[in-house]
Formats: sequence, C-alpha cells, structure tokens
Amino acid sequence: MFSKEEAKQIKRAFWINFAEEYPRKWLLYNTKIKNLSFKFYVDNKKAQVLLEIEPEDEELRKIYYEKIESLKTILLEEFIEDAIFERNYYLENGKLVSRIWVELENVSVNNKKTWSTIFDFFNEKMSAFELFFYEYEDYIKDLETNT
Repeated sequence: MFSKEEAKQIKRAFWINFAEEYPRKWLLYNTKIKNLSFKFYVDNKKAQVLLEIEPEDEELRKIYYEKIESLKTILLEEFIEDAIFERNYYLENGKLVSRIWVELENVSVNNKKTWSTIFDFFNEKMSAFELFFYEYEDYIKDLETNT
C-alpha cells in the first residue's frame, strides 16, 4: 500500500512518462462543444479512454449522445470495435453523464511493468476516437440536424 504522497508521485511519474512516450497534443477538452470531452483514466485495476457528454441541460446531453449513438455502427466497425455506449452513467459525485468508452483491464497505474501496455492502449484508442470525431465533427456539432 502506498501513502497518499507516494501515490501522488507515482501518478505524476506515470503521466510524465506517457507524455514523453507519446509527445503530442491530444484533442481532449478542445472539441469546441461545451461539456463534450475525451478523457484518459487509469487506476489500480484498469485503464479507460472515454468520450464524456456532460452538459447541464439534460436535453442537450440526450441530443449529443443520440447523434453519436446514430454513428455507433461506424464507430464499432471502422474505429473502435470494443467501444461501450452508456446513455446514463452516474459519476462518483452523483452527476449524470453519457459516456462512450473502451477499457483495458488487469493493468495498474501503480505497476510500472504495465505502463507501456497502458500507454500503447491510450495512444491506439484515443487516436481512433479522435479520427472518428474529426470525421463526424460537423454532424455532431450541428444541432439543427437531428438523428
């Protein structure tokens, strides 16, 4: 078990190493759609790459999710075959979001031996997510075009 400070240092080292291994600017929060962002997540059991849709306005969240969901077959067949779609996902703080994500299990931020596996997973899946987003960005952003 690690102290809080040790865990913090390990996480910091993890992200620094990832940035050195894959030194590029990721899309993440720069989608130009408020409250629609790509995220990396890792803990002591799994790693995830996810697209989170979290507008305060429930109707807006629903519209963005349904637009992306309407592209589900394309996303699964051409970009990320193991993506998981969840319309209603509750964060630990109780906030309701919609989420599309992919997960790698049996890896840990605390185990340096799994870092390269996580880094490769992050790079492969986030790159695919970004390609998908750039390809369909105009459709996703256009709130006049309904699904």
